[in-house]
Amino acid sequence: MNDNRLKTVLITGTSSGIGHATALHLARQGFTVLATVRKQADADYLNGYHLSNLSPLCPLDLIHPEQIKEIAAQVKQKITNSDLPPLHAIINIAGGGQIAPIELMNIDAYRQELEKRLVGPIILLQELLPLLRSTHGRVVWIATPALLPVPYISDIHAPDFAINYLARTLNLELLPDGIRNILVRCGGINTSSPEHTEKQLDRMMNQWPEERLRIYRDRLLKLHNEFSKFNTRRTEPEKVAQTIEKVLLTKHPHTRYQVGYMSGFGALAEKLPQSWVDLLMKWREQKPV
Repeated sequence: MNDNRLKTVLITGTSSGIGHATALHLARQGFTVLATVRKQADADYLNGYHLSNLSPLCPLDLIHPEQIKEIAAQVKQKITNSDLPPLHAIINIAGGGQIAPIELMNIDAYRQELEKRLVGPIILLQELLPLLRSTHGRVVWIATPALLPVPYISDIHAPDFAINYLARTLNLELLPDGIRNILVRCGGINTSSPEHTEKQLDRMMNQWPEERLRIYRDRLLKLHNEFSKFNTRRTEPEKVAQTIEKVLLTKHPHTRYQVGYMSGFGALAEKLPQSWVDLLMKWREQKPV
């Protein structure tokens, strides 16, 4: 516990879900946790836990480079002044996503998701990698098993596919510096995000042109029914937090971990030829609910 207090970890997206559970879990395990949120109300909520080693950082919206650089400057200054222990990890969790056919996706929301999941984290790394280099620290990326062509959730899976590439490439680029990039691939996790996303889908369906909606309505209703069954089997976010703790404490971590309902299937599919996976997913789409 005392050794963990000598390590600072920065976590993005801690207002709810996996990020929230991870911030609380790591703080309770003794880490010095910097928990980024977009809204002051979320910072106040985290402060309400009265954990002296849990410090919300606000505002940090990863679609705004100026906020990223301001938060990074604060972190660098506090570590330089020894107000915080050295930085040992950055844990990228922030993100959301919409359910929609690619033809009807909200492009502004899609652009923001790409900024939040891909561009913002790289800006943050560019600012803070010198601190991680001095500690041989770690970068943890939370993603879905995204190497599957799943219809109607490309807003979620497309960034995850790119994250898989970024984590693996950064491992090669930063290997000489002793900085490990680890991908934690999550299956179905029991957070508020699925419910929020499904409600967003209902709103979007009411806004789409009828001639376009008519094409997809039955398919999306089938997807909604599948989600209802899937949601009953989701894994609690604390399991992800425990996996992240393992990643931080293991001397020689793997480059990829899996956690959550159906994550094992995603890991298996990654090993199969893409043509097989495409056939499997095509069969799945044609199968009655």
